[in-house]
Amino acid sequence: MKAGAASRSLCCLVLLAPLGATPSFAQPVYPVKAVRVIVPYPPGGGNDIIARAVADELSKRTGQTFFIDNRAGASTIIGSEVAAKSAPDGYNVFVSSQTTLAIVPNLKRNVPYDPVRDFDPVSLLATQPYLLVVHPSLPVTNVRQLIALAKAQPGKLVFGSPSVGTGGHLSAELFKIATGVDMLHVPYKGGAQAAVEVIGGHVSLMFATFSSVHPFAISGKLRAIAVTAAKRAPALPQVPTIAESGVAGFETVQWIAMSAPRGTPKFAIDRLNAEITAGVKSPDLRERLAAQGYDPEASTPQQLADTIKVEYARFAKLIKAIGLKDE
Repeated sequence: MKAGAASRSLCCLVLLAPLGATPSFAQPVYPVKAVRVIVPYPPGGGNDIIARAVADELSKRTGQTFFIDNRAGASTIIGSEVAAKSAPDGYNVFVSSQTTLAIVPNLKRNVPYDPVRDFDPVSLLATQPYLLVVHPSLPVTNVRQLIALAKAQPGKLVFGSPSVGTGGHLSAELFKIATGVDMLHVPYKGGAQAAVEVIGGHVSLMFATFSSVHPFAISGKLRAIAVTAAKRAPALPQVPTIAESGVAGFETVQWIAMSAPRGTPKFAIDRLNAEITAGVKSPDLRERLAAQGYDPEASTPQQLADTIKVEYARFAKLIKAIGLKDE
């Protein structure tokens, strides 16, 4: 075909194309190599367990390795900064939580990352309620009795927590505000130590992550009187929620999510989100996480973005209300 004829044929093809049509390009294949999963917690904890379970599922579903890079320290700030400053190429992702994205930025001074500007949300991964547990010697078996006892003895009941500003601590502060009770806070160095102190009767109660105290609630070393989620926990269906125990609207849970450094390509975000959404339905993953008291749950990137903004504002208001200072 002569050059002029070829040119005329191409023009005809363009003219015959549907009005408003745009050229179709193949989406890049992703992932084509190993993906680093940055976890701002040490190995063995709840967030690390979630990250490893999800990484294993993503590895199976994509055919590429998702490997864990634990960067613990400084109340998750070290790992969060590493994630925020990593290459936004789809091969660095970040397992975060409300501690990292909603609490620490409100509590600490000069945090070297912004929870909204520095990350692209990918998906929610799982949620876990807190369990309100008391020492068996405390003469209460439900939330109403606890509130009555606390009001009869203002400032006398002592609650423990893993440390100042943790989810367990702030859950108790939310409970205090919602019910008008006055209780004394004693922070410890970690959830395990706080649980031991409640078991030993040195403090009366605590709001603990489900996985950290569930075995003790089953054995009777602690008495579980309520869960903080909107619905009962399948592993302890006999334990009511705080809301159905008379504190209308009370709800707070630990949530874990995946984000990526700001600027990560949309095709990578979309692929990760699609595989997580499918992966949380996997019986193997659900069983693995349920054994730790977690409820696997995916979301759209926008839903996660909305959750982060709402939770950030909620904890900002709470931290200001109780006068919590950076330590």
